[in-house]
Amino acid sequence: MQIPPSKTDEERLLVISPELADVLSTIVCRIRNPDGSVPLVVAYDHHEKIWNPPIPLLFQRAIALEIRPIPISGIRVLVSDALARTGLTDVTGKPLDFSPHDFRRIFTTDAIMNGMPPHIAQLLLGHKDINTTMGYKAVYPEEAINGHRAFIARRRGLRPSEEYRHPSDAEWDEFLGHFERRRLALGDCGRAYGTGCIHEHSCVRCPLLRVDPAQRQRLIDIRDNLTARIAEAEREGWLGEADGLRVSLAAVKEKLAQADASLQRRVVAVELGMPSFSNVAARTVTS
Repeated sequence: MQIPPSKTDEERLLVISPELADVLSTIVCRIRNPDGSVPLVVAYDHHEKIWNPPIPLLFQRAIALEIRPIPISGIRVLVSDALARTGLTDVTGKPLDFSPHDFRRIFTTDAIMNGMPPHIAQLLLGHKDINTTMGYKAVYPEEAINGHRAFIARRRGLRPSEEYRHPSDAEWDEFLGHFERRRLALGDCGRAYGTGCIHEHSCVRCPLLRVDPAQRQRLIDIRDNLTARIAEAEREGWLGEADGLRVSLAAVKEKLAQADASLQRRVVAVELGMPSFSNVAARTVTS
């Protein structure tokens, strides 16, 4: 099918299926003159606000002794009547309601899902931007799931097969045990699976410690204890011990700040009170 310039200044060539060709042939045979020619019809362009020169429109009809084009509103009525006669409904049970432009979207979705490259569909639809074409294509949940499964299958085909064997009972117990060992008195350890503690279990200083806000009092006790130990180290002249304790004290203060920030984020309910009209608004309503 050859499409004259419409969305762009270039003609487009569309390959159609035999079923659609049969429908178009039936329409052409119905509107032909006795000599085989298609009548020329003058139509009004609602977008350009001009009358087009006589052209052999596909959708035309004879009214009395005059041949007129079928307007867009008339095509919408014909589509709605055809859908009503089919009795088809959507997932909510309501009758289907299509506009003529919906068939462009259906065509785009069906073509791309059946293997047509998106840039070819872009040329057929006359879009300047391929993102517009992809916006026409519907994405169904089943398609997303199947696409993800196909991606995983391709990835597995590139990796050694022994990586996808079933783990033994010992391996599974070790996997679960890793997460059990991440539970600490002050919260949870955020180290990755298969890695050990690189800070010699000095959790107060470790940046991987995720503090539990419920353990705030425990952090306060640790802070007070460190403060007392620093005073003792300075009094006894243990300067090296005092320096190490000061590092731990700074880390504890940072963890306390994190716990306080977490507690503040949990306060989400705000009492706004009952809405009321201002005096000016009340006077406006009554007047």
